[in-house]
Amino acid sequence: MPEQAAGTGTVAAGAGRVPAAERGATRIADRVVAKIAARAAREALRALPEGGSVPHATVQIRRDIARVRISLDLEYPSDLGAQCGAVRQRVVQRVRALAGMSVPEVVVQVERLHSAELRGAGQGRTR
Repeated sequence: MPEQAAGTGTVAAGAGRVPAAERGATRIADRVVAKIAARAAREALRALPEGGSVPHATVQIRRDIARVRISLDLEYPSDLGAQCGAVRQRVVQRVRALAGMSVPEVVVQVERLHSAELRGAGQGRTR
């Protein structure tokens, strides 16, 4: 209940209130940050390779620092280094903007390369 100012019968503004910074803490779960990172990787790639799976992320968080590992499939031939660099940059930007965490490390693990040339050539080896 608000306190009254001595002898005035009016309520003192802000009396007894705890500043916002001292009320508690916000904790964002690892899986939430992992979903943000995976979505950011999809955004950076623009298109998934035909037959490829969506990027998957795992995250380790300590305080407000997130370390991210992204597993993904890429189209081949292409500039793999540029694609991985774009994924790293986008993940850092989105996690910082949406979760308020710094991301000093983004490991990009390429699981599979999908070749358009092989898909167009047939169903594998011929004798």
